[in-house]
Amino acid sequence: MKNVAVIFGGDSSEFVVSEQSAANVFGWVDTEKYKPYLVKMRHGDWRVLRDGKPDLPIDRNDFSVLIDGVRVKFDMALIVIHGAPGENGVLQSYFDLTGVPYSTCSAFASMLAFNKAACKAYLAGSGVAMAKAMLIRRGDAVSAGEVVEKLGLPIFVKPNNGGSSFGVTKVKSEAALHSALEEAFGEDDEALAEEFIDGVEVTCGMMALNGVETTLPVTEVVSKNEFFDFGAKYNGMSEEITPARLSPEATALIQRTTSQIYRRLGCSGIIRVDYILRGNTPYFLEVNTVPGMTATSFIPQQVRAAGLSMTSVLSEVVEDALARKKQPPHARTVGN
Repeated sequence: MKNVAVIFGGDSSEFVVSEQSAANVFGWVDTEKYKPYLVKMRHGDWRVLRDGKPDLPIDRNDFSVLIDGVRVKFDMALIVIHGAPGENGVLQSYFDLTGVPYSTCSAFASMLAFNKAACKAYLAGSGVAMAKAMLIRRGDAVSAGEVVEKLGLPIFVKPNNGGSSFGVTKVKSEAALHSALEEAFGEDDEALAEEFIDGVEVTCGMMALNGVETTLPVTEVVSKNEFFDFGAKYNGMSEEITPARLSPEATALIQRTTSQIYRRLGCSGIIRVDYILRGNTPYFLEVNTVPGMTATSFIPQQVRAAGLSMTSVLSEVVEDALARKKQPPHARTVGN
């Protein structure tokens, strides 16, 4: 039986989301096939958590743990850290060095997708529509007037490297830009200011596992807040409709665009791509290479809508990580 590490935690504000995701993922692991271990990583402290027993430190030389005098070597890592270091390529690089298979995109693809400005620049010219944007680094001499002149109002300001809508502000006046940047800089040293696109927020998951490429049903997001912020995501302040109330043509276009982005970035495992649909055009927002798995997260909703189970999907994730196939996957679109 393979030993599978379900890894959560991280060093960002998304710790609490990661903790919730990992609890679900741990429960979805097929224990008839795999032996799951819950591993918490926080500020350099890596430990195996055991119910009712003392936590045990991870040996980072080979990613193993000593349990009751027996050395347990993990065969595979299910990464459920949203944000650093689990979504930005750092943890992936460590596992590449130690030879431990993992569930997410490669170190390069993870790093590229996590940096919103870099990802947008990489996708530029590929035919993917996206809002105009400006990258602003802490200490840059940029005026609010310059930003507004380029992007108009309102403007979304967000951390360039981050997720779960931490540090995101909808700016409605030139005077409010400075405080919005400070809010973003509380999460990252870089901020991304983006043109406001008025439309329907949608998101689409995708996975390429064991030679099969699966594009999941699209979810429509109706926020009760002004935009899809942390409260809307995790505190029940949104309505999430899967499959989305879109035309077959719009749904197919979003799924095709998601597949195009997946392939262009060289993704693997499960990802989710977020868009604003204005008219018949999906405007790319960002790629989530470690998408949420909480009770309110999109991927579990989309998997259910596709007639699949998270337990079976996670088993595919584990097997895919253990033996990545080299031939390109054949396409399968589900849930239309």
